Amino acid sequence: MNRIDRVTAILIQLQSRKIVKAQDIADRFKISLRTVYRDVKTLEEAGVPVIGEAGVGYSIMDSYRLPPVMFTKEEATAFLTAEKLIEKFTDPSTEQNYKSAMFKVRAVLRGTEKDMLENMEERIEVIRRLSPFNADSVDNTLPVILKSIAEKKVLQIHYTAFHSNEKTKRDIEAVGIFYSTGYWHTIGFCRLRNDYRDFRTDRISQIQITDKQIDKQHPSLKEYLDRVIENQQLEKVVIQIDKKVTRYIQEAKYYYGFVSEKNMGEEIEMTFLTPSIDGFIRWYLMFADNARIVSPVSLNTFLKDFINKLSEKI
Repeated sequence: MNRIDRVTAILIQLQSRKIVKAQDIADRFKISLRTVYRDVKTLEEAGVPVIGEAGVGYSIMDSYRLPPVMFTKEEATAFLTAEKLIEKFTDPSTEQNYKSAMFKVRAVLRGTEKDMLENMEERIEVIRRLSPFNADSVDNTLPVILKSIAEKKVLQIHYTAFHSNEKTKRDIEAVGIFYSTGYWHTIGFCRLRNDYRDFRTDRISQIQITDKQIDKQHPSLKEYLDRVIENQQLEKVVIQIDKKVTRYIQEAKYYYGFVSEKNMGEEIEMTFLTPSIDGFIRWYLMFADNARIVSPVSLNTFLKDFINKLSEKI
């Protein structure tokens, strides 16, 4: 990226948030803080009303707005790809809101970019085997949850528990939403159970924002999830698996704590954080002839013992 493009991108970033830290800009563009200071000075000299406060960050006066900008072909394609993902991985209400936003994005595209998107429309597809929302769930779950968080209001939901199919009406103080293992979840402080709970959104049959204000200070979603992982005492497992086999475990790997993977030539090295070694080994046996355990070494002994016990029953 040349300097002119970078300075323009920094200006857009400054307009995207109330306050932007210099370190955030440096991290995004992989430049030094000294270069950030020089680029911001360039904006100031060009007449952009940038306000800098030591130890806080940069902001732009509310009255200043950058005229509409053009998107590159790569950015336009990224929007289209995101639209395809939104169609499959969210609820109908969020999908409609995103489509509405996409019309506005398309409106500022040049003719060549519009033609390109129309040609690409049928060449990008996302296939899901499972729907993240069942027939009983409401179609505006995610926007309502996010609105309650923004307004700091208590949510009232009708929820069907996974383990017992018990239907209950609950008042919850939502902390955030996340997507995992094929479903959207919301973490919320449940006033009925007087504790934090993980609610799968497809199991919410009714939802509404109440007039009750949230007074309790809750942890951020990241802080809560980090705390859960720490308390779960997860075991780190690293395996190497033949590339030809990996396509058969793409969906299943997330259910067993998949974290990351690394290309090793003919093999892929995968890292997992699993709460159950026994459960992981039972799954691993499905493709064990095309894989090997890297760590922990003790897991190989566990695997041998498991196979010996299994052979005694044959």
